[in-house]
Order: sequence, then structure tokens, then C-alpha cells
Amino acid sequence: MIIMKFGGTSVGNAERIANVANIVKSSMKRSPVVVVSAVTKITDALIRLAKECAQGKGNKTLGHIKKTHYEILARLKINKKLLDEDIKELESLFKMAKSGKIIDDRILDHFQSFGERMSSKIVAAQLNKMGIKSQAFDSWELGFLTNDEFGEAEPLDTIYSSLNKNIKKLRVMPVITGFIGKTENGEITTLGRGGSDYTAAIIGAAVNADEIQIWTDVNGIMSTDPKTVVNAKTLDKVSFAEASELAYFGARVLHPKTILPAMKRNIPVKVLNSLNPREKGTTIVSRPYKNSNAVKAIAYKKNITMVNIDSTRMLGAYGFLARVFDIFDDYKKSIDVVSTSEVSVSLTIDNEESISPIVRELKDIADVQIKKSKAIICIVGEGMRHTPGIAGRTFMALGKNKVNIEMISQGASEINITFIVDGKDAEKAVKILHEEYYG
Repeated sequence: MIIMKFGGTSVGNAERIANVANIVKSSMKRSPVVVVSAVTKITDALIRLAKECAQGKGNKTLGHIKKTHYEILARLKINKKLLDEDIKELESLFKMAKSGKIIDDRILDHFQSFGERMSSKIVAAQLNKMGIKSQAFDSWELGFLTNDEFGEAEPLDTIYSSLNKNIKKLRVMPVITGFIGKTENGEITTLGRGGSDYTAAIIGAAVNADEIQIWTDVNGIMSTDPKTVVNAKTLDKVSFAEASELAYFGARVLHPKTILPAMKRNIPVKVLNSLNPREKGTTIVSRPYKNSNAVKAIAYKKNITMVNIDSTRMLGAYGFLARVFDIFDDYKKSIDVVSTSEVSVSLTIDNEESISPIVRELKDIADVQIKKSKAIICIVGEGMRHTPGIAGRTFMALGKNKVNIEMISQGASEINITFIVDGKDAEKAVKILHEEYYG
């Protein structure tokens, strides 16, 4: 059994949905379980619709969502009644939210759920047209239950056995909604943006799949962002650890959580291109392997804020760092990169939400300096563990080209070096390093 997850661009219009159905048909001997995202840009439209409701607006956006799906059905020659129940429910939610004018995370998750619920029905209908006995399932119908952290829900530990039992007794090929679940009380939740990858990995782990395929619109995991470096290379194979680092630090192919369930079950994950299915893509494996390139890939994230905290109280004291991190924890603010010295700690956050009250509390214990518009650059490779001089080579290449490094961090795993540069130098730094290691 294999899991085939198709992202929003893969099901972005009628032609692409027909293409997805052909890809699935070519893999029928491997007993596929299909997981789908919403039609491209529909999740954004649903979020916009919810926000417009609070302002007493939204009719135009609702019309756009309906039109997009009805046009796909018409081009595929599928009866538009297929989506009647979903459209009726969405319209009812729209009217309720518009009258109440208050949109909380619970209601927002309900709005967002319609993208996957409608795309799964369309894909299943297209497969049935081709003679493949298929059925769309909302994930919770097969046992996908979560906690009630609306917007960033986590699956319950008990769902693995339920999913395994319910999927393996099916007599049809399932097309399952990614990204969404339900609480035990029956309230719809979402797993966060990119959560369809997470859904696919959880289902794959539950049924102990032979392989989890993530079908997207690129040829696999690249040596860097091809929009920045036109000659970026597709990586044949990366380790779970490498993929996790790349995903966390800006590579957009995979949702970081995708790696975890697959890693625990030692299930290989393939990243493939639905627009170019003949490409072999990238295979993610659980353990390190030998490779000639010490540096495998370069990822980056822009619009980063750096927080510098200086205090002589750190000198020889215990508990100071705990106090600093507790402040960030109190505001549920995640930290990306940390670097410390005797009397200072520098760290980065990826947005400025809640930063003002955080800074006020930090100033009670230290001097604080905020630097905005920075970028994280991360070079990743299992071979870095056993190759001396990578840091020197990296920073020498950047220094020669007058790129200033503002902060450096290296994890104990020794498979990545992360550093901060000014945002305006991000693309320049990536190009320099890609030329250094791949030129």
C-alpha cells in the first residue's frame, strides 16, 4: 500500500485533476490511498471570506469560490450536484458568521475545511469516471481525530489504530481530505498550513505504508530555491534529518511535521512532480548515507527579526536563560535560532506578533535590541559531520563578497550551520554559497 498526497497546484484546475487521476491509475497495483489538498488558492479565499464576514461583506468572494468549483465540474463533465451539500453548508455558515460578525479560530477552521471537502469529492468522481471504484472521505469518517487547538491541531494518539482498521476494511479506493480533522466533540479543526502533508504521513504510519508520495509542482527537493538560483539541482536522496532542517529553515516543498510520523515507522517519503511525473524526484530516507557533497542544500527565510539580549546577570548565574525563554513561552512565541555568550543571548523570531510585551518584560532583566528585516541562511548536509573546514570555507566565501554575518549557530547534530545576514543580502548569499559548493 502507498499513500499519494496531491497538493493544491496538482489539483488546481480541471486539467490537473484529470492528470492526477491518470497518475493514480498508473499506480493501482500498489493499492494507493489518496490524500488531497484544496484547489489552489481556495484556502486563502476561504480565510478571506471568513474575515470579510466580520465586516459584513463576502458575497463576491463566496461567488468566486463557487464559480471556481463549478467550472472545474463543468470541464470534467461531472454533475454539479456533487457539491450541493457542501455549498449549502458553506452558505449557511457564511450567513451565520455575517450576522454574528465575530470570527474565532473555531469558526475559521470550519470555513477552511470546505476546500479539501470539495476537492476530494471531485477527484473521487473523476476516478470513478475512469472506472476506478473510488470514494471521497472526510478524514474524521475514517477516525482522524485531533485535540481542540484550532488552527494548529494535533492528532490524538489513539487514531493510528482506528485509521488502520477503517482504511484496510474498505472495498473502494479512498480519496481523503488532508489538512482537517475533528475533535472528539465533533468540531472541525485544521492542522496548520501545509497540514495535508502531515495528514498523509500520519495515514501512512497508521497503515504501515510501503511509501508516502508527496506530489507537488517541483521535481523534488532542490539544492536551493530555484527562483533564486536557476541552476539549482534536484537531490536524488536526503536523510530525514536533512529534510527536517531544510523544511524548518525555508524549503517550501515539505511541511516540517511531515517527517515525524514517517521517521518513526522508517517509511520512505518521495517528493514528486505531478506536472512532470516521469521525473524520479527525491527520496527521503531515515538514516544518513554516504554522499560526495558535504553540503547538500542551502535554505533561507527572510523577514526575520533578531532579538539581542545583554545582561551582566548572566555571568556565572543560573536560571537567567530559563527566565528569557519562559517569557517567550508565555506569549506562545517560537524561537528559530539561538546563540549565546557569557553575558548575551541572540535569538530570532519569524514575525513580530506579541513582540512589544515580550520586549517590555525582557527589559526588566536585560538590555534589549531589536533588529528587523534580517534573513536566516542554513546550509545542510550529513557529510558536514566528517568534513573539517566547512564553516571556514562558507564564511570566507561570503566575506570575499562583502556579505556581513550578524549571528552564527551550529546544532549539536553537526549537519547544519545557520547564520543571520541582512535581508537585502539573502539572495546574494545563497547564490555565492551555491556556486561555492555546486559551481
